[in-house]
Amino acid sequence: MGGFSSRYCLYLFSNISRVSPSRPSFRASTLSLATSLGHWKKSTSIPSFSLSSRPPFLKRELRLDSVSIVTNGSKLTESFLREHGANLDILAVSCDSFDEKTNIAIGRGSGNQVAKLYEIAAWYREYSVLFKLNTVVNRLNVGEAMNAHIAALRPFRWKCFQVLIVRGENDSAETLRNAHTFTISDAEFEAFCERHRGQACLGLEPNRLMARSYLILDEYLRFLDRIGKQPSKPVLEVGVEKALESVYWDEDAFVERGGLYDWAKPEGEKEGCGGAKELDW
Repeated sequence: MGGFSSRYCLYLFSNISRVSPSRPSFRASTLSLATSLGHWKKSTSIPSFSLSSRPPFLKRELRLDSVSIVTNGSKLTESFLREHGANLDILAVSCDSFDEKTNIAIGRGSGNQVAKLYEIAAWYREYSVLFKLNTVVNRLNVGEAMNAHIAALRPFRWKCFQVLIVRGENDSAETLRNAHTFTISDAEFEAFCERHRGQACLGLEPNRLMARSYLILDEYLRFLDRIGKQPSKPVLEVGVEKALESVYWDEDAFVERGGLYDWAKPEGEKEGCGGAKELDW
């Protein structure tokens, strides 16, 4: 797709936003999601398609309740949102600092990420897409004060993740990145959180909640195990129930980190940071 060639993570949600933590429906919803994805991939009638065709396909054909794109925003264009905003619920943009020198040191962008972020923020309301901001709190940005920028950007959700070491992914010189130089203590992460506690949209993910509270399917429809073991067998080979037996999912941590929220577009406009607090976490 011309002008939109950087890598994007497209993730899908079955609708569990109405499920309360006290009801035993998490697993049923997860099974439904994985099964629907399995049937989709197994079908021989679905043609290959580029990212530009996915939002309408996922919404209209698969009838998924929520479609989200996670991106660094560098290649995102207004024309893409104009064409696909109606079929896109959440646009999540990653930004770790509002100091471009820090972004470059972290490895994000080449000096224009903040300007691009503000440009995207000017689009999302016009095209009725929920704007989410993701920040990885690490050694280089842990002392930064971001309140003024968050209030100006007004994301409906601002997720702050404590940088996490994942075995085999970012833990040595042999992996693509070695994140040990970026790690911070729990106390340092808490100090960053406390400094931004007044933001209504703030969602916090310390290491203790992140490691085991996600269920992730890879391109082979295998559940990835966040504690460093091998991924599950493919869902298409052993079924969803059997695949889930080989990984651990901490449902309590999922709820504590704010995993339950309104994933679909609201009927009316939502307030973001700087406005009324719309999410009950």
